[in-house]
This record gives sequence, C-alpha cells and structure tokens, in this order.
Amino acid sequence: MTTLTGTAGAVRRRAGELPRSALVGAVVAVWVLLWIPLHGRATLALSTSELSPLHERLNDLRDAVNNTRGSSPVFSAFFDVIREAVDALTVFLQSLISQPAYGRPVPLIGWLGVVAVATLGAYAAGNLRVAVLTAAGFTSFGLLGFWQESMDTLALTLAAVLICLAIGIPLGIWAGLSDRLNRLLTPVLDFMQTMPTFVYLAPLTLFFLIGPASAVIATLVYSLPPVVRITAHGIRSVAPTSVEAGTSLGATRWQLLRTVRVPLAKRTIVLGVNQTVMCALSMVTIAALIDAPGLGQVVLRALQTLDVGTAFSAGLAIVIMAIVLDRVTTAARDRVETRYRLGPRARGRRRVLLAGLGVGTAVALYLSYTYVWAAYFPGPESGGVVGAQLATGVTDVTDWVQLHLGAVTDAIRNAISYGLLNPLQSLIAESPWYLVSAVVLAVAWIVAGPRIVPTAAVCLALLVGTGLWQEAMVTLSATLVATVIVMALGLVVGVWMGRSDRADGLVRPTLDAAQVMPAFVYLVPFLGLFGASRFTAIVAAVVFAAPVAIKLVADGVRGVPATVVEAATSSGSTAWQVITKVQLPLARQSVTLAANQGLIYVLSMVVVGGLVGAGALGYLVVAGFSQSDLYGKGLAAGVAVVLLGVLLDRTTQAAARRFDAGTRRGKDS
Repeated sequence: MTTLTGTAGAVRRRAGELPRSALVGAVVAVWVLLWIPLHGRATLALSTSELSPLHERLNDLRDAVNNTRGSSPVFSAFFDVIREAVDALTVFLQSLISQPAYGRPVPLIGWLGVVAVATLGAYAAGNLRVAVLTAAGFTSFGLLGFWQESMDTLALTLAAVLICLAIGIPLGIWAGLSDRLNRLLTPVLDFMQTMPTFVYLAPLTLFFLIGPASAVIATLVYSLPPVVRITAHGIRSVAPTSVEAGTSLGATRWQLLRTVRVPLAKRTIVLGVNQTVMCALSMVTIAALIDAPGLGQVVLRALQTLDVGTAFSAGLAIVIMAIVLDRVTTAARDRVETRYRLGPRARGRRRVLLAGLGVGTAVALYLSYTYVWAAYFPGPESGGVVGAQLATGVTDVTDWVQLHLGAVTDAIRNAISYGLLNPLQSLIAESPWYLVSAVVLAVAWIVAGPRIVPTAAVCLALLVGTGLWQEAMVTLSATLVATVIVMALGLVVGVWMGRSDRADGLVRPTLDAAQVMPAFVYLVPFLGLFGASRFTAIVAAVVFAAPVAIKLVADGVRGVPATVVEAATSSGSTAWQVITKVQLPLARQSVTLAANQGLIYVLSMVVVGGLVGAGALGYLVVAGFSQSDLYGKGLAAGVAVVLLGVLLDRTTQAAARRFDAGTRRGKDS
C-alpha cells in the first residue's frame, strides 16, 4: 500500500511538473484515439420532431398554465396585473407616436412633432451637434419607409427604459450604500447578464402571453443589470473625503445622499442609462420573435424570406436609431461635466436657443396634431422616398456578389467548414456523451483547478437531462470555432492597436460603432454573402464578438508599463520578441478576459444564427416559438444554451483566477 501511495504521489508530482498545455494535449490525444472505435455510439441523438419525456412534460405544463390562466389567483393577482400595467404604458407611448389612437386615424403626435421633440430633447440633454444628428436620424426613418415601425421600436424601448430606470437607479443607489445588498444582487445580476437573450423569451410568454408586454418585460430583464451595477459603482466611487466633509458639516444620511453622493456620481449614473438604452434597443428587436412590433419584425420577415435588400434597409434604420440614442446619452453624460465650465455668455446663448427650439417644437406639435401632411410622413407608403431604391440596390449588389464572387465566398466557407468546423464537430458531437464529459472535466481540472469540476459536472449532467446533448455539442463546436477566430483577430488587431496610437485612433471608433448595433443587424450582410448556412451564423458571431475581444487585448497591451517595454527593446529584443515575451505575457489577464467575453458573445450570436440556418440549439429555440409541438423542446434548448454559457463562463473565469494566483506566487517567490 505504501508503495502504491508513493507511486501515485510521484505520478502526481511528475504531472504537476508538466505544463498545462502538454496535459491538455495529452487528454485530447487520448480522446482522438478513443473516438476512432467509439464514434457514433451513445451520442444521445434525437430527431427534430422527436420529443423526450421532459419535452412532453414542458408541453403539458404549458397547456396546464393556459387552461388555468382564467381561474388561478396567481395570474389574476400577480402576472396579469404586471402584464396589464406594462401593456398600458406601452399602448400609451404607441398612441403618442406610432399607432392610431383616441378615435383618430393617426397618432396624437405626427412625424413633424416627433422630430421636433426629439431634436429639442437632444439639445437640452447634449449639444447642437447631437441635436442636428437627431433631427437627421429621425427624418431618415421616414425616408427609408419605416416611420411607423421605427416609432413602434422606439415606444417599446422607451417603455422598457423607463421601467428599468425607475427600478434600477434606486436599487443601484441602495446597493452602493449597502454591502449586504450588493452581495445579494451580484450573483443575480451575473445570471441575468450571462444568460443569452433568446432564453428569456419562451418562459415569459408562458406567464405574460405573446405580445408587446412580454417583449417589454424581456427587455427589462436584459437591460436592468447595467444601470444597477453602474449606479452602485458610481455611488461607491465617491471620494471618502467628500463624504467626510459633508458629515463634518452635520449633514444627515439623506442630505449626504442628495447633495454629495448622487451629484458626484451623476456622470457614472448617466453612463448606466446609456448602457441600459442600448441593451433595450438590442433586445426589443430580438423580441420580434414573440410578436413585438417594430423594425425587428421587418428584419425577421426579411431574414425568413431571404430578402436581403429589405433586411438591410430595416437594419440600417435600427443602426441609425442606435447611433442617435448612443450619441444623445453620451452627450448627456459629457454635459454633466461641461455645463459648469460654460461662461455667462455661453449659458445665455444656450437659453435663447432652447427657448427658440421650444417655440418651434410647440408649433410643430400643433401642426402634427392638426394637419395630415404633418402627421403622415410624406412619400410613397411602401418603401419611402429612398428605402425601396436602397433595398433594390442592395439586392442587385448581393446578386452580383453571389454570381461573380461565389467562387471566393465558397472557397472561404469550405476552407473553414472542412478544415476546422467539420472535424471539430465530428469529434465532439459523434463521441459518446460519457467520453466528452470525461474530457471536459479533465480539461476543466487542468486549466481551472479541481474546484470547477463539481460545477462542470452539474452542467454536463443537466445537459444530458435536457435531452438535447447532441444539439448542444454541435452548438459548442460552432462556438469554439468562432471563438478561435475571434481570439486570432483579437490578438492581431488588439496588439496592433495597443502598440500604435494611430492604429488605435483609426480602429477604435469603428469598434465602438459596431458594439452599439443590435445582434440582428450582423446577420444581414453575411446572409447576402454566404447565404443561409451555419457558416453565416459563425461569421456574424465573429464580427459581433470581435470588437469586445480586440478592445480588451488592446487595453491590456497598452497597460504594460512603458519602462518594461523600453528595457526589453534596449536589451536588443526584436518587435516580435517584445510582443511574445513581454507584452502578451504581462497582458495575459486582459487576454483571458477577452477569451471569456468572446465565448459569451459568440454563444449568444450563434443562437441568434438559428434564424439563418445555423441549426442545433438556435433552430430549436426559434422553432419553439412558431411550432406548438416543439414548445417544450425549444424551452429545453434555451436551458441548454444557459448551461453551456455557465460551463464556459465559469471555467474560463476560474482559469483566469488560477493563472493570476500563479503569477502572483511567481512574483512573490
């Protein structure tokens, strides 16, 4: 026994001396060797129309809920009350700007009044440049032929943002003042933020029915965490000396909060409002899957019929709205600081201009309420002034690209599909479930330590329990391939930006603009280039996730002390040696964070790619909304996406923490 124990200890010591990459390579090599005789066995495959007992029970649950909806006090006293309150707010906003209301054939405020109010609000919150941008942006909605759809999207976004701010800012302030509440909220907010957006929709329709109210509530769930987190951070970041000064003057806790903490945290809180607005717009477009009106419906119908031209025009309107909302809220954040620097003359000019815009807005509101020409946006009812021509032009360009560049796009698609995606998918999805589970647990242990193993084991067991193991493995394969490409882009472009101010100034604005675009929009151009396929979803996911990874890597490289880089250069190191031996190792914390965020972003977009033929879990989630028999299976697919997200997120985070701890021990020694 003593000999065996000693031998085992010696093996563990020798294994501990091996680099982790070698251990991971050994595990993968064993996996490949075992795949040869075992592939195709115990893959837990299930055809699309086949249901597991869990899926049937979820269908039965849906039927039971629908049958008891009218008589259950839980619905009449809770869910219905919430739904009706949210629905009333949404309908009120729609009746103001988008839908006929109060016996009128048009909304209360026509297009002229909406443009004037938006311009006045943009100037009041920001500056003249943002006001001009807002006027041009809102006018473009009508020119593109999507005025009513844009106003529906705006109404739903405003409803969700108003509720988010009413709940999120007080909650964030409370969390900023209370450590206990902050600890309680943190895991809840983590869960809300890491859960892919698709997953909210199906359970919400079970309790709040399909329609605008469910869309607003789903948007609320997705958009609430940023404002709570950032507000709490702002309150906590107030300098202790400022608080002590207020306390020494005899201020009460309420006075400290009202006159010291909130005013000093105002700029940070406005940043939280900005992030909430952008999240809300993104989610409202996705909520088209549960019948939310607006631009998302146009994009969804166009994607389903492969009408790239119309999808592009509607996507352009979404992008314009995202840019306008982002610039207005960003200008409002900057104005919190700059307004105190204005001299008396500048403040006077601003008041005069505000008064003039106010009078013009009042006139525009009267005209849009009274006259049809100011209520209906002028131009053809279908396609607008330029929308139809734009859609036709995009369709022509797409046809030309597919005709003349089909060989190039096919070559790119085949190279990725046959060289990387198919082999990996075959290895993962055709291996027995127990073999994949063992490999995942072994790799998790090696890279992230033993503490992650129970969490990974639970996630894998629950994945088996969903009855969608093979679909989850196909989704995992696509996610890993896309993440590899994202990290390759992140390292190349991020290092370039981190080492060059000119490159950073050139690329970063493009990345910032890309990050404010809703996920739907990324699908459109790649649908035109590559057609409906899983490769289209992967490319769109890469483009969706790359900005985050690139910026994190760039910031990490830029954060390496200049003295360290100079020391390496003065000792004769080449640029390649400085990058690989100094900058990337010292920026490894940022690189691991980039990998973590890249995985989560890619996973969310791969699921959205189910709309354009990505298959697997994404398709099942989408099918669950449209096919009654697949409701339970779609719900289980959503849960499987969450489990994959938790597994990948927790493993990469634990790996990053383990590496940081190892680095600190190395420095200490």
